[in-house]
Amino acid sequence: MKILLVEDNPSIVAFLKKGLQEEAHAVDIASDGKEGFYLATNNTYDLMIFDIMIPFINGIELCKEVRIHKINSPIIILTAKSEEEDVIAGLDAGADDYIKKPFSLHELLARIRALSRRGTSNTSVLSFKELSLDSLKKVVKRKDKVIDLTAKEFAILECLMKNQNQTLSESMLIDYVWDMNYNNASNLVKVYIYRLRNKIDKMYDENYIHNIKNIGYILK
Repeated sequence: MKILLVEDNPSIVAFLKKGLQEEAHAVDIASDGKEGFYLATNNTYDLMIFDIMIPFINGIELCKEVRIHKINSPIIILTAKSEEEDVIAGLDAGADDYIKKPFSLHELLARIRALSRRGTSNTSVLSFKELSLDSLKKVVKRKDKVIDLTAKEFAILECLMKNQNQTLSESMLIDYVWDMNYNNASNLVKVYIYRLRNKIDKMYDENYIHNIKNIGYILK
């Protein structure tokens, strides 16, 4: 899942980015509302997290602007304020959920999972032939055998399964799996695809992951 986090507190940013990446999410960071608006309107995100008290454009106004631009990705607002009016204002502005600071990473991840279920008609399982991937439980199986994947391997496979029978370029995989500041992902894509093939295809007669020379990769 690709997530936009708009937060101006460096310690919270570091804490959330580390925790989200460990759960196989790619995270882009904005430290103020203007930067957040630019990223939200120029990229595609599966989910966005806005702190209310951010510079230039606050989180509530950012929600409004994002919704005006017909961006329907789920939004979670973070607030240090306890007033009910602020929570209501955020939800009325277009946010889907809110969390009051301080909060645990486990609580945030639970809210993300809940919004993911809501956005996928209560199913989190992707299937392709004998292969299945549960994006919430982080479980991959071929036939009935559980396949152990790293976070990045899981994210790449998830991207391929969401776009099965479509060729994805390296840049498309990089955009889904790594954040926008990662500069050396191209070589890593080849490494992770090689590892995925060993885990997904090596023990079976039919290969699912294919390299389309000079174009990219496809699950077919």
